[in-house]
Amino acid sequence: MSQQPMFNDLSSPLAYLASRRSGRAREMVGPGPTPDQLEAMIAIAARTPDHGKLAPWRFVVVSGEQREELAELLQQALAANHPESTDAHRQKADDFARSGQALVVLVSAPVHGHKIPLWEQELSVGAVSMNLLHAAHAQGFVGSWLTGWAAYDPLVRDSFCTGPHERIAGFFFFGSPARPLEERPRPELATVVRFWDGRI
Repeated sequence: MSQQPMFNDLSSPLAYLASRRSGRAREMVGPGPTPDQLEAMIAIAARTPDHGKLAPWRFVVVSGEQREELAELLQQALAANHPESTDAHRQKADDFARSGQALVVLVSAPVHGHKIPLWEQELSVGAVSMNLLHAAHAQGFVGSWLTGWAAYDPLVRDSFCTGPHERIAGFFFFGSPARPLEERPRPELATVVRFWDGRI
């Protein structure tokens, strides 16, 4: 009988990194992180490479009591900007708004006109994203980083972003897995790694 592989193995830092796995937001159940645990996760996420110490990112916490408001916002966005939406799209938006036990929206907030290139600031946002997932998994929860149409919709963007150059980097859902996690395909190293040949 084959043994179920262990994911998010916390027996050592390397074991965890080698087994880290996100969970499906729509399948998350309780318990989720407490307010104190969520604050600790965000503090860890902010400990990230950040050239120039610009903090070109913002965290927006959506409370459990605000999930109905989020669902309403998504429905308004679908009606205003996605006239081709079907009942299935609207139901999926409702499910999205109510997924997970906790939700943090990460906003990319680059500092334009600074000597630090925008590309490096955007890379920092990606590093924050991964740190946020690591912080959740290290506490025994699962996390899911999602985007989809809502991350790019102007009405949704304006609800979470305050500056003209800000964008939604992702919706981060947290909770406990309803069923055992399963591995997903990973790239073969030979297809993504090469050794520099030194050519000029």
